[in-house]
Amino acid sequence: MLAKMNQIRAMHWLGRQLLNRSNPASYFDPLAEAINPMWIQAYTPARVERILVETHDTKTFVLRPASRWSGFRAGQHVNICVDIDGVRRQRTFSLSSSPLLWHNDGVVTLTIKRLPGGLVTNWLHDQLEEGAVLGLTEAFGDFLMPAMPKPVLFIAGGSGITPILSLLETMAAEHFRAPVTLLYFVRTQEDVIASEKLEALAARYSALSVRIICTHETDEPRYLNDADLDSVPGLKAREVYLCGPGGLMDLANDLLYQRGLGEEQIHCTFFAPPISSPLGDETLGGEVSFARADLNVDSSGDATLLEIAEAAGLKPQYGCRMGICHQCSCRKTSGTVINRLTGKASGPGEESVQLCISVPRGPVTLEA
Repeated sequence: MLAKMNQIRAMHWLGRQLLNRSNPASYFDPLAEAINPMWIQAYTPARVERILVETHDTKTFVLRPASRWSGFRAGQHVNICVDIDGVRRQRTFSLSSSPLLWHNDGVVTLTIKRLPGGLVTNWLHDQLEEGAVLGLTEAFGDFLMPAMPKPVLFIAGGSGITPILSLLETMAAEHFRAPVTLLYFVRTQEDVIASEKLEALAARYSALSVRIICTHETDEPRYLNDADLDSVPGLKAREVYLCGPGGLMDLANDLLYQRGLGEEQIHCTFFAPPISSPLGDETLGGEVSFARADLNVDSSGDATLLEIAEAAGLKPQYGCRMGICHQCSCRKTSGTVINRLTGKASGPGEESVQLCISVPRGPVTLEA
């Protein structure tokens, strides 16, 4: 095994030295893509098998990844890679199917809502066709079902239902023996995503209770309230999973904390960048040294390390650009950075930092 690891490291080093690529096999991707897009090595290619319409602004894409893909756990995300007008774009989406579908049939699903003004989601809805090939990263994320059966409450809003669909399918298949309640908030009945699947799950999985709450079908908006939580039996003993718009998640957190639920019981995942914490009056910016690139860059203000690197012409790896996927993680060898999400400062020494949410406070040196 050690010999194999050393061989892999050597190949990665050779690729960086000769081809500026961590995977030297990807050097031949342009030729491979012309022959068969499923041979690409830079990422895991996945062919679009079917496209299903869920609502007026949501579609489910059934994908068949290349067999070398490692699979996923229910509730996890992937980044997809698509070329739009000659520029490769990456975006993060949750897998909406159970891992059993991948194991049994070799396919997975992404259920994607069109975002007003969204470059990638609009392209996927308007341009992506059955038979096309896009790229997948390996799955990531810790929005995972409890290791041991415990009562669970899911609170979802809009397209936040997608990772929860994966979890519910898996729980039903594995006969998760504890009460499960879903409170699903949508604007109108026409905005319910996967309505038939939810009905089928509720019919065959006796532990599951589903409530769909429409927020904009009356004169006054109808949001999550005390009565909704009071209707959940044994709420204080539940593991709670939240996914949806920031307003719903903030409201849910407040109401749950008021009822005595602890942070360890509440699990959140985001479909939009979490709100940044105030960075205060600290002096931000400084000289950033990229050791591998032998490049020093001056910065000022609250620009992140990723933005600084890109402005200097570097192309570091990244995924979600909002602190979720950790694909932009890089070794900091010296200096202090401020986490844009928490407002907290790092230590001054060596540690791994996320480029997309780290702002330098004074001189910083990175291995990149």
